This record gives sequence, C-alpha cells and structure tokens, in this order.
Amino acid sequence: MDHISKYLTKEIKLSSYEDKLFKSDLIFDDHMLIWFISGETKIIQAHATSYFKTGDIFLIPRNQLATIVNYPKNGQPHKTVVMHLSTERLKRFYEKIDVSPKSSAEPKIFSFTNHPLLESCLTSLIPYFDVSGEFPESIATLKITEAITILREIDKTVDSVLANFDEPGKIDLIDFMQRNFMFNMPMEKLGYLTGRSLSTFNRDFRKLFNATPQKWLTEKRLELAYYQLAEKKKRPTEVYLEVGFEDLSHFSFAFKKKYGIAPTQFAAYRKLNSPN
Repeated sequence: MDHISKYLTKEIKLSSYEDKLFKSDLIFDDHMLIWFISGETKIIQAHATSYFKTGDIFLIPRNQLATIVNYPKNGQPHKTVVMHLSTERLKRFYEKIDVSPKSSAEPKIFSFTNHPLLESCLTSLIPYFDVSGEFPESIATLKITEAITILREIDKTVDSVLANFDEPGKIDLIDFMQRNFMFNMPMEKLGYLTGRSLSTFNRDFRKLFNATPQKWLTEKRLELAYYQLAEKKKRPTEVYLEVGFEDLSHFSFAFKKKYGIAPTQFAAYRKLNSPN
C-alpha cells in the first residue's frame, strides 16, 4: 500500500493513498477538517453512513467512533488536505469569546461542500507543501485561525462542538456497546469513551454481558453479518468491513464456524432461493 503524508506541521498535512482501498477504524483525538482533492471516502458511524468525494469539505468531531474506507477514483489517488483542530488550539481561540456551547449526545459530521471561503483557505495551503524548510508556526496559526473563523461564520452551531472541551463521562455500557460493536478499537479506548479505566471496563463488561468483550464482539458482528447477507442481500465482500472484521478470510472462517456454511455459499444459496 502506497500511503504518503506530507506534514507542514503536526496539525496540517497532505494525505494521499494510491492503493485501491484503505479501511481503518478510528477515533480522533482532535476535530478534523478535511478537504477532498480527489478520491472518495465512506464513513460508517453507529447512527449514520456518510459519503464524500472530490470537492467536499467536512468536519469530523473528536471522540467519535467511525469506520473510514478510502478509495481512489477515476485513476486519481485518494488525496486530501487535513487540518487538526486540537483542544489546545481551540481553547486559545475561544478564551476571549463569550460562548456557552450546548453539548450533543451524537455530534454530527458537518458538511461544507464546495464552500468558496473554506475552499480558498484550504487551497492556499497547497503551495506550502512544495516549499523546503520548516513551516513557520505563525503562518500555521493564521491558517488554522482563519479556518475556525470561517467555520463559525458558515454554521453558528459549530460552537457546540468546537468550544466543548468536556471529556467523556461514565455512560450506560450496554447501550454504548449495542450501538458501537462494529468498530475495532483497543479496549482502553472503549473504556475511555464510556468513562471507565480498562480494569473497570472489563469488570463491568463481564458483569453485564456474562462474556469477555472479544467473544461478545465477535458474536454480535457475525449476527449482523448474517442479517446483512440474508435480509439485505449484500455480498460478503461488502459485509465483512461494515460489521467489523479486518479481512475477508478471518470473516469467512468465523462465519462458517458459527453457521456451518461459508458466507459466499450462504449468499449464493439465498440468491438462488430468493422469490425475486
């Protein structure tokens, strides 16, 4: 896989994937402002699936679980300019602004497709990636401040995300896991997102589910895969990524072990016996 990232600073980068597909399960520590130069991205969250393509600009809030699938398109690489809006940077921005952000249980992805002000701001970064030497911090600060100012001008509700510096508190573990079992995350991260230490997360999980996290996660993902194959008539190559498996061979092995038939055979059988 040919992945190239050029960094102006730790907060601003140009990212390019040349391979046909790149999938990752992520939780961002910073808010991410992304501008698409070429390619396509599919972002799967517990409550929604979003698609982005060339020219799109969007903001992903921090601390949100997501499966992200990046595709090159029309012979062009998957290429984006990415700006990290860190908590440290945002605290400095908001310290002189009087806002009282209202927290949201499910912060949404903000979309600003083809917006001229944001596109101009992010396009202006491109020439700097070809300049040798260290990128001045003063210019980085100006560019990030410009982007935040434009975001606030475009959408007044963005303060509810950017100016909210709360860390995750202790939440209902059953509800959280039922909504997010398809995301491959370290147990430490799942504990953090539910307001627990790793040891408390494991203890609470065993008590509530009467199983280890890994065993329960595998069972839930296989059940969802069965539903996708049987009811949605999807192909195994579509299903395995969406339900949380890292590769097709592992998915096929686990599915056959549980249901006694390989997912490709199961999908073919369902198609053959479908009334349509």
